[in-house]
Amino acid sequence: MSLRTLTAACHCKSINFTITILAELFPLKVHICHCSVCRRTHGTPCIFHAPLPDGVAPQFIVPSNMSMLTSYNHAESMGTRHFCSTCGCHVGDLGHDDGNWVISTAIFTEPNHNLWEMRSHTFTKSSSDGGLSAILSHIDGRQLDVFNPDLLTDNNNSEHGQKDAEAESKKLLAKCHCGGVSFSISRPRPDFIASPRSKGWILPQDPNKWLAVLDICDDCRLVDGSNVIAWMFVPTDHISPHPGDLIIGSSKSYKSSEGVLRTFCGTCGATVFYSCADRPGIVDVAVGILRAEGVMVEDWALWRTGRMTSAADGLKYDPAFGKALIEGFKLWGEQRGMPEDFILP
Repeated sequence: MSLRTLTAACHCKSINFTITILAELFPLKVHICHCSVCRRTHGTPCIFHAPLPDGVAPQFIVPSNMSMLTSYNHAESMGTRHFCSTCGCHVGDLGHDDGNWVISTAIFTEPNHNLWEMRSHTFTKSSSDGGLSAILSHIDGRQLDVFNPDLLTDNNNSEHGQKDAEAESKKLLAKCHCGGVSFSISRPRPDFIASPRSKGWILPQDPNKWLAVLDICDDCRLVDGSNVIAWMFVPTDHISPHPGDLIIGSSKSYKSSEGVLRTFCGTCGATVFYSCADRPGIVDVAVGILRAEGVMVEDWALWRTGRMTSAADGLKYDPAFGKALIEGFKLWGEQRGMPEDFILP
């Protein structure tokens, strides 16, 4: 029987490993999880995981090793989550009962050509709007299953049918899963809207909301360990406590390129901020940690749905997924009256 070896690496390359699997087992089945635990440990709208066959585990390439990963458990966890201690990239979960790995599909060096097959959305009821499942219903003409097991409910983290009190007011809570990073976002203030600083960051169709995008760029994929991330653009003076150095609570920083600084929770691994030098005073906030009703925070965000950020990267890494996401997002935006396009300053 022939074997196939895949290589994975996070953005900073501290984590670098291979997995070797019987060729006949490809493509590996992928589930897209929307539970609040996954969203708030990654900072992304959902995660993309594939269970590895029994006995298959990452084989680290020296000097990379398990000690370079931070592990995270919580009271209801069925497995230990692992993310790079340097850049925050999630690589997968190790099951408590069976000792098997569930691996992130976003961190491999080889594009998805018959390697991974996204089959289902899970825990879509964790959010009132279904999150990305409302955007991504089909891939390559094949409908994705929707799986909401009764036994493994989202328990205390469920938002279905519940409105966050802060989301209804003038403040929006952002908080990672472990709670080590927590801050509040204000709606656009009148003085900001009237100021030249607001040009390009506020749209006349609804000056009470912030702009947001879906992003499928290579850098974000390898920093988050997810095939897509969502960002909402907020001035730092509308965030409390003020993130002067982008470090709040248990967060750590990572310089992913010249002039670009990212932060993530050092305890649970959630992506928090993205900041670049040519946009002073504005930060990208990871939507996955926002405690609003609905993953897409429609009460707070105007989404650019006719143009995906870094579409070329996503289409190269996973052509079928990228195409389906781009088309689904455009249709979703048309149905909700979202702006088709805007140019960020």
